[in-house]
Amino acid sequence: MAENIMRIIDLRGQNLSRAELLAAMPRAAMGTSEATDLVRPILEDVKERGAAALRDFEEKFDHVRPANLRVPKGAMQEAVKTLDPEVRAAIEESVRRARAVAANQVPKDFHTDLAPGARVAERWIPIQRVGLYVPGGKAVYPSSVIMNAVPAQAAGVESLAIATPPARDNNEGLPNKTILATCAILGVDEVYAVGGAQAIAMFAYGAKGSEPQDGDVLCDPVDKITGPGNIFVATAKSLVSAFVGIDAVAGPTEIGIIADKDANPSLLAADLIGQAEHDELAGSVLFTDSEELAAKVQESLNYRVPRTEHAERVHTSLSGTQSAIVLTDGLDQSIDAANAYAAEHLEIQTANADEVVKRIKNAGAIFRGPYSPVPLGDYMSGSNHVLPTGGTARFAAGLGVHTFMKPVEVIEYDEEGLKELAARINAFAVSEDLPAHGECVLSRFVKDPYDKATLDAQEKEAGLK
Repeated sequence: MAENIMRIIDLRGQNLSRAELLAAMPRAAMGTSEATDLVRPILEDVKERGAAALRDFEEKFDHVRPANLRVPKGAMQEAVKTLDPEVRAAIEESVRRARAVAANQVPKDFHTDLAPGARVAERWIPIQRVGLYVPGGKAVYPSSVIMNAVPAQAAGVESLAIATPPARDNNEGLPNKTILATCAILGVDEVYAVGGAQAIAMFAYGAKGSEPQDGDVLCDPVDKITGPGNIFVATAKSLVSAFVGIDAVAGPTEIGIIADKDANPSLLAADLIGQAEHDELAGSVLFTDSEELAAKVQESLNYRVPRTEHAERVHTSLSGTQSAIVLTDGLDQSIDAANAYAAEHLEIQTANADEVVKRIKNAGAIFRGPYSPVPLGDYMSGSNHVLPTGGTARFAAGLGVHTFMKPVEVIEYDEEGLKELAARINAFAVSEDLPAHGECVLSRFVKDPYDKATLDAQEKEAGLK
């Protein structure tokens, strides 16, 4: 009999506190101190030397020295021409659905009238310039181009730049052609053949040119950086986050599945494998109160894993400490455990799935029912696949139009509106030992707010009391 691939975490018969439940959840062990030591000098070098440093790091890490760090428009147009028609159709459908959802995500301005002459409004203002990072590594991610660019465009961001590593099979140092074609389809023409921490540094600090084709300025700094990446990209984003916005410091991807006894174990196994394919550190967690279902899932994994192309990577991921089958006393405990895990992707494969969905408090995105698997969201559901990882879905949200906008309040009081509150504001300010705050307001209505001996009489004479 084959040995089970996934370990079991048995919560049955235990009345766990919130802290104990959080501690019981499987997580990937992430060490960042070594990455920080490696990344910090890269950031400083790019800040100091600009494009010259970028070329050096591309040669060191991606084994190619790009002549053109900024991808020529002709190369992008050529990539569209040579794109496989079926792939192009898939990309265009993904863009169409993502744009439809993003259009409905755009928040609406509003105002509140509190009294005559007293209005507070809120405007949603697009971030001016955004840098979008698209990873390379184990796979090619044109889907990440779509997931980052579409909501930024819907938000009204006026300046978009994309950085992605040079392709391993391109001697000119250009990025993957499918990624370039996707950028062209989306209408993004500022694309850089730069990967890793050095790309984050370029976005954060900008980069001066070092070759004639760069111009004096290769890349202007951005106001916010979004997009997933490896530990070095995540660490770089964290280090620059004190002065440039970031979406999140993403960890390894993960899936959680809540399933009951009637779920299909073969589909559950396929969904766990699909997520494990991303990375050896990817987390795959099944929550179920059915020991029989858990056993059938293990059997299906033993059959399926050796037959998938990236079997070794998948096996490493599923057998790691970050993955597990969590056995519970019932659906209530499965939901509690899933909320503690706060999965990046959470599938619901139970009876009465709508009722379960209503009880989910923590998840990056929820996939309801057996015909809403995670890869649907990765590519073409219209939802966004850039989601919070590592339990951060307890307080963070996935990428969306809101990521690229900032709410700004507009306060508009006239004389009548302020006069009604002037004396109260002064009293409040004095109670906080900030009398100049009150004097600032009173100056608009009384002759001498600094004469405290007569101030009460002045306020009455001005009709403030």
